[in-house]
Amino acid sequence: MSKNQASAAGSFRDKLKNLTDTNLLLAITIIVFFLMYLGAVLFQGGGFLKPQAFFNILSANAALVILSCGLSLVMITGGIDISVGGVTALISMCCAVYLDFHGGNVMTSAVIALAIGLGFGLFQGFLVAYLDIQPFIVTLAGMFFARGLTTIVNTKPFNVANEAFTKLKMTRVTVPFMGSVNKRGIYVDAYVEIGVAVAVLVVILMFCFLRWTKLGRSFYAVGGNAQSALMLGINVKRTRFISHVLCGLLAGIGGFVYFLHVGSGSASHAAGAEMDAIASSIIGGTMLTGGVGNIAGTFFGVLSLGTIQNIVSSAGLDQAWWSGITRAVMLCLFLVIQSVVMARKKKA
Repeated sequence: MSKNQASAAGSFRDKLKNLTDTNLLLAITIIVFFLMYLGAVLFQGGGFLKPQAFFNILSANAALVILSCGLSLVMITGGIDISVGGVTALISMCCAVYLDFHGGNVMTSAVIALAIGLGFGLFQGFLVAYLDIQPFIVTLAGMFFARGLTTIVNTKPFNVANEAFTKLKMTRVTVPFMGSVNKRGIYVDAYVEIGVAVAVLVVILMFCFLRWTKLGRSFYAVGGNAQSALMLGINVKRTRFISHVLCGLLAGIGGFVYFLHVGSGSASHAAGAEMDAIASSIIGGTMLTGGVGNIAGTFFGVLSLGTIQNIVSSAGLDQAWWSGITRAVMLCLFLVIQSVVMARKKKA
């Protein structure tokens, strides 16, 4: 090996050592996603070659992106929130009943969705932060309450027939220069659902919030070491409270985006969404112990889960357990990676 090559290798190792845990986990997540998608294109080809396949993954998982961002905020502070799936189902049912049975309008239904999410965030955040109750217990109760309330609002699933809502649901945002030619030789524009635009905006805002605001940096400090954060003058209780409030608010937004995607109300909606959101956050590099995480990583974590589901379906493995098995393998893989990163941190 020449001196220049040795110098370059040494420089690369130094840069790798200087990477923060958050940036290292983010890099790993992005690399794994691109390798996974590239493998799907090489070995399965077909629809994966078209940009629309990627946009379909985004459209199907737009609500999960928003819910996962909320979970990441709470997990960075060292907490957890498993009520977001139940809140999403409650929002879908309340908005559906309001639009179809009470002659409501879309704008007011969006306000109802935000109010429900914010209400859960405020109440659960108060119990966790100021009464010092374990967040898992509080949000478990919140999940049961939301699911139960959903069936009280309406027991039977139904599709929303409101004309204004249906029009909004069918709205598509064209992605320029990403279309493809179909079998008839006709050029078809690529598109995403309107929820994708909302999800991307949420990702950008939450990324900027955590990276460039004092409160965002306080989230990391509290999750890393609450006692040290307190000694630095950070209001730990208020920070944890705000993290749950933001998670609830994002659950409200995500719930309405989910409602826009499915266009119906049902007590079974968003079943397991809270677990998918937690898994996406972990795959994206957010540690359950707190203090480490990145919204960009969460975004790629959701895309990784969506891609693996599409790969499983394209391989003809339509049974539900195959999707669960592959997600479990991915989650275990990233938990092992996080353990290695933590060991590296302790060694340093």
